[in-house]
Amino acid sequence: MSTTTQTDIKTFRAETRAWLEENCPQSMRSPYRSAEDIFWGGSKPEFSSEDQKLWFERMRDKGWTAPAWPKKYGGGGLNKAEYKVFKEEMARINARPPLFSFGLMMLGPALLYFGSEEQKMKYIPEICRGEIWWCQGYSEPGSGSDLASLQTRAEDMGDHFLINGQKIWTSYADQADKIFCLVRTNPKAPKHTGISFVLIDMNQEGVTTRPIKLISGKSPFCETFFDNAKTPKENLVGTLNDGWTIAKYLLTHERSGIGLMPATQSLQDMAIEEIGLENGVLADPILRPQITRWMINEAALKLTTERTMDEAKAGQSPGAKSAFFKYYGTELNKEQSEMRVVIKGFEGVEWGEDYNDGKLARGMCRTKGNSIEGGTSEVMLNIISKRILGLPSR
Repeated sequence: MSTTTQTDIKTFRAETRAWLEENCPQSMRSPYRSAEDIFWGGSKPEFSSEDQKLWFERMRDKGWTAPAWPKKYGGGGLNKAEYKVFKEEMARINARPPLFSFGLMMLGPALLYFGSEEQKMKYIPEICRGEIWWCQGYSEPGSGSDLASLQTRAEDMGDHFLINGQKIWTSYADQADKIFCLVRTNPKAPKHTGISFVLIDMNQEGVTTRPIKLISGKSPFCETFFDNAKTPKENLVGTLNDGWTIAKYLLTHERSGIGLMPATQSLQDMAIEEIGLENGVLADPILRPQITRWMINEAALKLTTERTMDEAKAGQSPGAKSAFFKYYGTELNKEQSEMRVVIKGFEGVEWGEDYNDGKLARGMCRTKGNSIEGGTSEVMLNIISKRILGLPSR
């Protein structure tokens, strides 16, 4: 890196630090308290506080809801070095992301790579501004891990597609404005071909959603039914019958995202708050090494993620590495949730109103679904063994 570039980055760091200090409310400088504390955006946005609204609006206007996306689409236009500094400065003050959405995590990257210029100009700015709540239409009742066997059909009607079929595990479908969806456009083709990637308006006649209640007692998951729903031809992303290519690309982002969900209060802070210190260390001698091991593993995952992101910025596709992030992040998340319950003791397993409606116990039950959504852990291990480790099938 040249001296000039080093000077530019030093200046950018100083300016970014100053801007964040001035514009990030103190209440936004802590981990999320729960999933309900996350701002998802949408056509009918709901904020948990005035500070959350202010933080989002300031970051949106700065282009920093998607800091590394091109400015002409509403992003921040940061280069690789600037984006790294941005993340470091956000972490320095423990600032929360102002917006969390499937548009940012999954659809946006796919559109930037496969979308037409018209689609980019229309949808990417909306994603950056948090104006549309997107959900994902991949899995079906008979097509989970074998996603390519999906049967939802899109019939060519000239200027539009007619959609019929069912999707399942569509997170937040009952609140979403639009859905990015895999549909079969050539039923006679082999199952990995004849699939297309389309964008569909959820607020139309012919689209019905039904929430699915899980063991946790709550769930964002829904069943989604298409009964002669319509979407215009311009909502086809990429090439007709080549949606599987887009699907695989998007899954790399989804799996990485599931493995790296937004952080909540740290295990260390929670343990100190609940158990206390003795001679400067956690008073519980059994939990002490367990939490320490978890923190080391979490740090290792974050460092590996940083390296992979740097490689991606240099033009190297993460490819099968997303399976590793999904699997290992899932295991860490489940372990963390279980330890949170243990830290609280008997209160951690209570479900009554006197115990915050069993938030910890419900949360622990919910994390078990991480092993299924976005590809089961068994499938992820198969991908890791074959495509990363190069092990033989037998």
